[in-house]
Amino acid sequence: MGKKLLFIVNPRAGRTKSKAPLFDASVVYSEAGYLITIRNTRRRGDAMRFAQDMGREYDLIVCHGGDGTLNETVNGIMRIPENYRPQVSYLPGGSTNDFAASLSISSEPAVAAQSAMRLRPRALDVGKFNDRFFVYVASFGAFTKASYSVPQDIKNVFGHFAYILEGVNELDTLRPYRMKLTADGEVFDGEYLFGAVSNSTSIAGMMKLSPEHVAFDDGEFELLLVPVPKTPAALQALTRSLLYQEYDNSDGLIFRHVKRVVAETEESIPWTLDGEYVPGAPKCEISIVENGIEMLL
Repeated sequence: MGKKLLFIVNPRAGRTKSKAPLFDASVVYSEAGYLITIRNTRRRGDAMRFAQDMGREYDLIVCHGGDGTLNETVNGIMRIPENYRPQVSYLPGGSTNDFAASLSISSEPAVAAQSAMRLRPRALDVGKFNDRFFVYVASFGAFTKASYSVPQDIKNVFGHFAYILEGVNELDTLRPYRMKLTADGEVFDGEYLFGAVSNSTSIAGMMKLSPEHVAFDDGEFELLLVPVPKTPAALQALTRSLLYQEYDNSDGLIFRHVKRVVAETEESIPWTLDGEYVPGAPKCEISIVENGIEMLL
């Protein structure tokens, strides 16, 4: 009996509506011995439902779409008992695809499929934000709104540039967020313009972390906080750190490798998980599921 593959496709993601690249990828999977079942998403939550309800019947789940589609797929897989979780693979088809950029996954579906079939599985850490999971980043503050407020048709036409435009529009409403964060026992209590708990070299398509700082299976996140600069010198140091991506030993930024973060606030601060909006809560507990998924890259 052949191996079974569940192919979850978001038909609205990305700029091209041609199905030919996905057909080419399907041929690759078929030649590798997989029997393929295809499910198209029609509304938010479909990818998670397909993965959770059907996943244990399959050896591999492949999802095609943006980071949000991948987030939903992984949320579904993580709700399957560990011994029954299928492997997962990703054919990026969104507008920014931070996760794909971090792991050098090709934007050409057939090429990505060939790579996944050729290489050995790789265990990857998964983040947990209260009762939800995320693949590569939980963030708040400046520019995070752009990831979920840009309409899909605008993303499809302008791609990454759409995020930049929306981010610039946010500058006139930029404001500090008062928050207390406890990271592996170390307390940071202050006002922040931006914060991210990530397992990625690319955040919101704009902020970059060196591959030297990030390991995807080490059981640790990278915590990046951008405090409100109180003096012209602090503003200059912050600008330099962001411009030149100098996060370690920066006077303008807080950067740590951590396993657990608790964020507490009296404000209603929205977060994004892999670019998807999540309502704020007075207390958010962020932890890591070490080697939570096995991925074919």
